[in-house]
Amino acid sequence: MKLSERINLYIQRLDKLLVILCAVLSVASVILLRSIVINNAMTVNATSSLYKTQALISGASLLIALVMSFFDYSKIIKLYFLYAPVAIILSLLVFTPLGIEVADDKAWLDLKFITIQPSELLKITFITTFALHLSKVGDELNNFGNFLLLCFHAAIPTGIVILQGDDGTAVVFMAIFAIMMFSAGLSLKYILPILIALPIGLYAVWNYVMKDFQKMRFLVLFNDELDPLGIGYHQRMSKLALGSGLAYGKGLHASEYVKVPEVVSDFIFTYIGQCFGFVGCVAVIVIFMVLTIKILLDSFRTRDLLGKYICIGVYAMIVIHCVLNLGMVFGVMPVIGVPLPFLSQGGTSALATYIGIGLVLSTNIHREKKDHMVLYNDNQ
Repeated sequence: MKLSERINLYIQRLDKLLVILCAVLSVASVILLRSIVINNAMTVNATSSLYKTQALISGASLLIALVMSFFDYSKIIKLYFLYAPVAIILSLLVFTPLGIEVADDKAWLDLKFITIQPSELLKITFITTFALHLSKVGDELNNFGNFLLLCFHAAIPTGIVILQGDDGTAVVFMAIFAIMMFSAGLSLKYILPILIALPIGLYAVWNYVMKDFQKMRFLVLFNDELDPLGIGYHQRMSKLALGSGLAYGKGLHASEYVKVPEVVSDFIFTYIGQCFGFVGCVAVIVIFMVLTIKILLDSFRTRDLLGKYICIGVYAMIVIHCVLNLGMVFGVMPVIGVPLPFLSQGGTSALATYIGIGLVLSTNIHREKKDHMVLYNDNQ
C-alpha cells in the first residue's frame, strides 16, 4: 500500500469525534486559565505563563496522540521493556532529594529543567502493561495463580503512589484495576469474597491505617466547620463558587469572582460554574459523558483483547478522574487532589491522558488483523 493510500485510510478511520471532544476541552482549559490569570481569580498570584504553558503542552500532547495513532498499538505496547522501567524509576526518584513535597504529597519531581508528576506517567504505563498482561492470560484469568499475579502487578504502582502520600492517585489505580478485571470476566468466586470482606477492610483501614487529617477529609463532608480553615474551607468555597454562577454564569470577564484554593487544578470546575453557570457545568459534563461512552464503544470494535483492554483502561482512568474530581467540587467526596482531565492545569497529566487517547485512536485505526497501513509492518 502506498503512503498516500495509508494516509487516506488513516483519515478515514480516525475517530474524529473523539479528537474534537479532546481538543474542545483543551481549548476550554486555556481560555479558563487565561481568564483566571487576567481576573486575578486565584488565591495566589499567577503570570501569563500559566495558560501559555498549558496551551503549548496540550497542543504538543494532541499532536503526539495523532502521531501515535498512526502506528499499530500492539507494537507500541510491546515496547514496555523500554518505557515501563523509565516510569518506575522516575516515580522512585521522588524519594530522593529531587522529589518535591506539595500538600503532604511527595509526588513531584524536579528535573531542574522541568517539573513533572511521575505518577501520571506511571498511570498510563500501568494501563498498557496490565492490558498486555490480561490479553496474555485470556480465558485463564480466573486461575488462582493468574489472579494473584495480576493483583501483584497492580500492587506495585499502587504501593509506590501510596508511599508518596498521593491517596487520590492510589484510588485511581485501584479503580482502573477493578474495572479492567471486571471487564475481563473476573469470576464471582473472587468478587463475592471481596465484597464481603470490604466492610471489615474499611473498618480496619479507618481505625488502624488512616491518619487524622485523612479521616478529616471524610468528616468535613458532613460538617465543614470541623476544619473551617483547611479542608472544610475548600469544600465550602467550592460550593459557594458554583452557586454564585446561577443559571448562566458571570462570563469570563466579570468584576468579581469567588477565590477558590487550587482553582487552576483540582477545582477548575468551580470556575466553570462561576463563568457559565449551571448550563455551562451541564455542558461540560455532557462532553465528558460523550467522550467516555465513545471510548467504551471503541472497545467493542477492536481486533483483539489487547485493544479492548487498552480502551477499557483509558475509559476507566478518565471516568474515575471525573467522578472523584466532581465529587470533591460538589462536596460529596473527600478532597484527595485528583485533576479534571484536559481541563485542569498540569502538563504531565495532559500528556499522559493524550497518550491514552492516542492508543485508543490506534485501536480504531488498526482494527483489522491483516491491515498494513502503518509506516512499519512485518512484510517490509
